[in-house]
Amino acid sequence: MGKIYSINTSTGKGVPKAQVQRAVLIKHSGIQDDAHAGTERRQVSLLPMESVRGQIETAKTKNAAVRIRPGIYAENITTEGINLAALKIGDKIRVGKTAVLQISKIGKECHKHCAIYHQVGDCIMPREGIFGEVIEGGEIAVGDPICPL
Repeated sequence: MGKIYSINTSTGKGVPKAQVQRAVLIKHSGIQDDAHAGTERRQVSLLPMESVRGQIETAKTKNAAVRIRPGIYAENITTEGINLAALKIGDKIRVGKTAVLQISKIGKECHKHCAIYHQVGDCIMPREGIFGEVIEGGEIAVGDPICPL
């Protein structure tokens, strides 16, 4: 079992997200008030903190001016301790006490370099991010458990 390391939201797409302590997952929509809510297959995005940490180390060696942190890659939920790469489309994960996501997409296409790519020099979401549809809603908070069902 893993945990929610960070919850991240924004009002625009393709930009870094701000960290919040709590959020509400709305069934068939996404995170309440997030720019990606309502998107059919990409309602909620997840990225492992282990990948973000790797980018922090890479940025240090390149003396990058931008601070790599959870939400910088526009992921909604930064996870820790769960192997997201082992999940397949159709798998379900419980997030918090009541919310359930069904994995709907692995990675994403990056047709043009977004604001994140230009700030950071790379975007790991196309390679390491996954997406889920909210099939059971509920409130989530940083530190809540996240586990496959």
